[in-house]
Amino acid sequence: MNVLGIGTDIVECPRIGRMIEQHGEIFLRRVFTEREIRYCQARKHAIEHFAGRWAAKEAILKALGTSTIGVVARTDLEVRPQPTGPPRVLVRGALRDAAAVRGVADILVSIAHCRTYATAYAMALGETKRPGEGGGPLDSGTIDGP
Repeated sequence: MNVLGIGTDIVECPRIGRMIEQHGEIFLRRVFTEREIRYCQARKHAIEHFAGRWAAKEAILKALGTSTIGVVARTDLEVRPQPTGPPRVLVRGALRDAAAVRGVADILVSIAHCRTYATAYAMALGETKRPGEGGGPLDSGTIDGP
């Protein structure tokens, strides 16, 4: 695999808390998938988890080079926790198509948070193929459809 892009983001957790407080469900549903909302709301420090996912999505978009993709829905990205290891990234819609065009086969993400800040780092990886090898850019990894 070769690195196609990297991204990082940091956000103040209280800022995300204020956005949720001011805009409620409208904000949540515009930024997070139903599964992400359920996951974060089930946590003791829900705001930190929402902020972590916000930072992860921003880092992923940077790693994918969103300046060439245009406007994308944040809900086209989903960050899923795993029982062990790093979270899994699911990409849908136009963003999935744009990632495929760039040759992205996998996206790795790491998230950290405390009461004040949440940060994330993302790496977009592409397959290194030999001449004549088959398979598309999204055959393996964590770029999934619905």
